[in-house]
Amino acid sequence: MNILVLGGTGQLGQCLGKVASQRNITAITFADEIVGNILDIDVLEKLFTQEKPTHVINCAAYTAVDKAEDEVELSRKINRDGAENIAKLCVKHNSILLHISTDFIFEGNVPTLLNEDSPAEPISVYGLTKLEGEKAITDVLDRHYILRTAWLYSEFANNFMKTMIKLGTDRDSLGIIADQVGTPTYGVDLAGALLDIIASEKEAYGIYHYSNEGAVSWYDFAQAIFELGNITVAVKPLKTSEYPTKATRPAFSVMDKSKIKNTFGITVPYWRDSLKVAISAL
Repeated sequence: MNILVLGGTGQLGQCLGKVASQRNITAITFADEIVGNILDIDVLEKLFTQEKPTHVINCAAYTAVDKAEDEVELSRKINRDGAENIAKLCVKHNSILLHISTDFIFEGNVPTLLNEDSPAEPISVYGLTKLEGEKAITDVLDRHYILRTAWLYSEFANNFMKTMIKLGTDRDSLGIIADQVGTPTYGVDLAGALLDIIASEKEAYGIYHYSNEGAVSWYDFAQAIFELGNITVAVKPLKTSEYPTKATRPAFSVMDKSKIKNTFGITVPYWRDSLKVAISAL
């Protein structure tokens, strides 16, 4: 086993580094956006030839949801073309790909748990290009695991939890969206699931959903962050219409995790329990 992580210096890459260290996994390489430039097939070829990965975890993505509405081509190059480049090299080098996708591929207009076969109808450029990335992989590479996740946060990089802690400390009051419901995902939990899939050695290739358990609005998520972080700040619930953004977001994107739990025997923690762990790690 030899694991190559692309986007290795980003949030999820750092989470993978933490879990790999905890599990004493040493046959793992973390490539940044220069040595692991997913838009440059020659650079990637050199990296694959050097590292000879049995497994590739792709954490590299364009994730600026609102900016993507203006930077359509850049978003598409990274999320679709980059994913295709990786898939082609995985075919050439006989590597297994684990690729991260998103709940934003769904319209999210019905309060029903979303499973892997639910219709994909993205309502943003980000969601569309991530869906195009999924298709680019499945068209080229059989040996793939695509994990759709949601609301990723951790003690690393920039994310909602860390932003709320900063704003809650600096301000007396905040307005937070209360009519968008999903599930936060602790990046360390997701990293553990990715490494569990690799360790299982099961050839159960395909698309899977992974987020923490439960359902919560951004408003409730923020309130939990303030409570567990011992931060006192007044929080006002807002409707999406009161806080317009360039990109439209799913109103309800809670994913069914039955497939990944049943296939790999993975235990998925409750979102609030994981939030406690993440805050204690700061």
